[in-house]
Amino acid sequence: MAAQRYCGPTALGGGACAAGAAVMADRAEEGLYSRQLYVLGDGSRRLSVAAVLVSGLRGTGAQVAAALVLAGTGRVVLHDRGEASIGDLGQQFLLRDSDIGQNRAEASRRALAELNPHVTVVAYTGELSEAFLTSFQQSPFTAQAHVVVLTESPLEEQIRIGNFCHAQGICFIVADAKGLAGQLFCDFGEHFIVNDPAEGEPVCAAVKHISKGNPGIVTCTGMEGSRGHLFRDGDLVTFSGVEGMTELNGQEPVAVQVMDAFRLKIGDTRSFSHYRCRGLVSQVRLPQVHSYKPLSQALAEPKIQVANPEDLSRSRSLHTAFQALHAFHEEQGRLPRPRVSADTKRVLELARSLAVHPGPLDEDVVQAFASVSAGDLCPVAAVVGAMAAQEALKAITRKFLPLDQWLYFDALECLALEGVTQLTEEDCVPRGSRYDGQIAVFGTAFQELLGRQKYLVVGAGAIGCELLKNFAMMGLAAGPEGDLTVTDMDTVAFSNLHRQLLYRSADISKPKSVVAAAAVRRMNPDVRVTAHQNQVGPATELLYGDDFFRHLDGVASALDTLEARAYLESCCFRYLTPLLDSGTEGPRGNVLAMVPHLTKLLGPVAAPEDHTFPLCTLRYFPQTIQHTLQWARDEFEGLFQLPAEHVNRFMEDPAFPEQLPTGKAMEVLEQVRRSLQERPRDWQDCVRWARRHWQSCYHDAIAQLLHTFPLEHEVKPGVPFWTWDKTCPHPLIFNPDNDTHLEYIMAAAHLFAQSHKIPPCSDRASASTVLRSVVLPPFVPKEGFQIHLSEEQEEVPADDERLEELTRDLVQQRRELIGSEEAQVPLMEPIHFEKDNDIHIDFITAASNLRAESYSIPPTNRLISKRIIARIVPAIITTTAAVAGLACLEVYKLVWGCQDLSCYRNSNFSLSDCLLLRFQPLPASVYWYRGREWSCWDRLEMRAVSADGQEMTVQNILDWMQRTHGWTVTMLLHGFTVLYDSGEKEGIRALMKKQRLSATLENAGEPQQRVLKLEYVCEEEDAETEATRPPLMCFLP
Repeated sequence: MAAQRYCGPTALGGGACAAGAAVMADRAEEGLYSRQLYVLGDGSRRLSVAAVLVSGLRGTGAQVAAALVLAGTGRVVLHDRGEASIGDLGQQFLLRDSDIGQNRAEASRRALAELNPHVTVVAYTGELSEAFLTSFQQSPFTAQAHVVVLTESPLEEQIRIGNFCHAQGICFIVADAKGLAGQLFCDFGEHFIVNDPAEGEPVCAAVKHISKGNPGIVTCTGMEGSRGHLFRDGDLVTFSGVEGMTELNGQEPVAVQVMDAFRLKIGDTRSFSHYRCRGLVSQVRLPQVHSYKPLSQALAEPKIQVANPEDLSRSRSLHTAFQALHAFHEEQGRLPRPRVSADTKRVLELARSLAVHPGPLDEDVVQAFASVSAGDLCPVAAVVGAMAAQEALKAITRKFLPLDQWLYFDALECLALEGVTQLTEEDCVPRGSRYDGQIAVFGTAFQELLGRQKYLVVGAGAIGCELLKNFAMMGLAAGPEGDLTVTDMDTVAFSNLHRQLLYRSADISKPKSVVAAAAVRRMNPDVRVTAHQNQVGPATELLYGDDFFRHLDGVASALDTLEARAYLESCCFRYLTPLLDSGTEGPRGNVLAMVPHLTKLLGPVAAPEDHTFPLCTLRYFPQTIQHTLQWARDEFEGLFQLPAEHVNRFMEDPAFPEQLPTGKAMEVLEQVRRSLQERPRDWQDCVRWARRHWQSCYHDAIAQLLHTFPLEHEVKPGVPFWTWDKTCPHPLIFNPDNDTHLEYIMAAAHLFAQSHKIPPCSDRASASTVLRSVVLPPFVPKEGFQIHLSEEQEEVPADDERLEELTRDLVQQRRELIGSEEAQVPLMEPIHFEKDNDIHIDFITAASNLRAESYSIPPTNRLISKRIIARIVPAIITTTAAVAGLACLEVYKLVWGCQDLSCYRNSNFSLSDCLLLRFQPLPASVYWYRGREWSCWDRLEMRAVSADGQEMTVQNILDWMQRTHGWTVTMLLHGFTVLYDSGEKEGIRALMKKQRLSATLENAGEPQQRVLKLEYVCEEEDAETEATRPPLMCFLP
């Protein structure tokens, strides 16, 4: 299917503030790519008119192609002249058994075409001639971008094609994975313009004051989620919307100097007018021009990018090693045989002879690389392919700084694993198996061990899909004793399809875990995978408890909330199960390994950011778009969800308000009364209601606020009421020709109709006709009307007489409705906010922007409104693929049972900067308690079963502690539940001691558990030096 163009809006509030909101050409595609748009921004619009050639369709090429197709690249051309073999099935996830013997490009095209119907996928099996490559030359007349990516290519071909692309202005990338190492090279020409070099969007802040002086001082507040500004020294900024000191508006960008979180120094403002109010200060990111050398020159004069300067020598040695490997292949017609000493030595000799390596050559690195260079590992291909795909996206979108120019990646620490060091040539010879590429590195016995693994994958989202894909390629749990469990509560959504590899449009609304498990079986029929649809949490501890965790070899976390990740970590700690925790945000990712008795625990989870705001701020004094969006979200719930729920409940049980406090009951019944009075008869009534509500919110309420607190109002003589933290609003005048006004009416009328079970209409012309006929009474301010400026003033005074009268009237109205033949049960339809529902986002965006207009707050587009109000984390397929590949490299070490901390690696990376940092995890922390050293993994374990087979009492626990360790326990706790406290009265203590553990916890409302982690305090403890103590793990019968 031909590519369809989509136009992404400015990707974040800052860009929207400076340039206005861009309109999406296709709402469906916005829904599909929204998480990616938050990463790539406005450059995303270039994707659908770009063409990329991917040459070499083995593991790395497949990863590059899949990422580009999922990202929405307009045309992806696959090139490979080879036929698929059984060995490809261990890393090339697009191929199936039935594809063996077929051209790899043709077979891959069929699978890739299913991933994204908006992308044209073409297979090409001819020679990469200059005539063919000319079709990728960048046109000076269009916005098209063309990229050539070579994988699995001989060096001679790389140089030939690289020189041609450099001369023709075609962006050129080389990505190669050999064994446990990878290589990446970029040449984007001599004049490549990066439109937006940094992650995120330009920073904005709301101006509150600007002084006259040299320098002028700008006082400002943050725009989104931050109180202060986010500028840095030297940032270039422009001003807009400033009243009074209008000379600043539209000036050329000026550099700022940061004074503190709320103040900036700018240039000389002494000659400017006095600042009066309002304004926006916005960061300006100027395009950057970068120049790159062709491959032929860059080989001899390498610019190698490293995250840590200490890694440069190693990368230079790998640079030489890859060239030596090409020379060996040209000389021998093959790659070095695994573990064959003569081949490894020959590669080393060639590396020495190349003499292109500045500084000493690390011969150990060269030999380690050469000894397994014939291997093909899916995790390595995933990392290298994902990074190459991100570079291709940079070439197309002009977002982020490209790689300059070489990057090397290796996991050669795997060769230091006990067991790997003893492998022989015979252990690693090909077996005619799909796992031959992996056997070449780790041997046959290890492959059998992989097949016996029992793993749990928690989460089948973007990271989970990539982990499962890798596990299928690796053969994890593919043996007779293997067991791979994947659990996820969610169903497949449309917005998942651009970054969650295992799902297709036909899978929408199906359980993720079930669909993912089926996809794994198609990739590798031998994998023994089971799908669950459960949350791993306190409510499912009976299912995911002792029996379940004890048989696991490891857990891979692919969760998207900090709380869920922390709970899973506590389970792995409790059951001494290895855990690999992965996370991403936009182009950044990290992998953490938690190995029992070896590494430090992952640690406490930071408290989530508080997204609540004072009611008076939301109602009367918003300062940021965050405030107006939350106000709009509350409006949605207060108009379309709560009234319907209250009406329906009242129709079922008119006595239910009696259970509420008087003030709350009055509020609920007023909602019911209002909803019944406003019941529409048809769509036109819904439009009229929306118009009245618009007038109430955006004109009358503001006019009333200004009547109560006029612009000149003072708190006390000389102290104005309207100050920098209280922006004075202005009422809006409705205009049916204003797009935002009409969008609000259409969305509000649609939702109002839906809540009252009336068919909505999307005919704007019809709505406009109705609107022009609506006549509203002029606003008359209410004298003595109280506006509550603090939450303490919000309490509704009790009025029992009014409550009784209102209840009586509504009960009578209810009787009439029940007797009516037209009444439906339930009477109304509560509408719950859904972040992927266009109408819901339309309403919130329009409602927020209208309120923002009243308060002179810069508006934002619907895409950014959606991200803020739904708290969506930006995501892109390249990041998730890379993070899963890095995690699976650690799986190899866990499967070996490695107890050498130096072999493990945690990873942090940023694809926007092409930086990858892998480092050894911290060792298990230790502490002193009761005269000895304890590890953070140490615990006291007891089987809490008495001689008669019954569960122990608290007294039994206290006796066991005294008998086994000689410790007198004065307090025993499970979480916040006190099981025993020696400070209580004698009768209470006696009762506590008699209780069985589960009975005490059940009385406290805790869920039933079979393994309890108890905390305790003993006599004669030193509170300062003995604050940490080993937990007591009790295993109940």
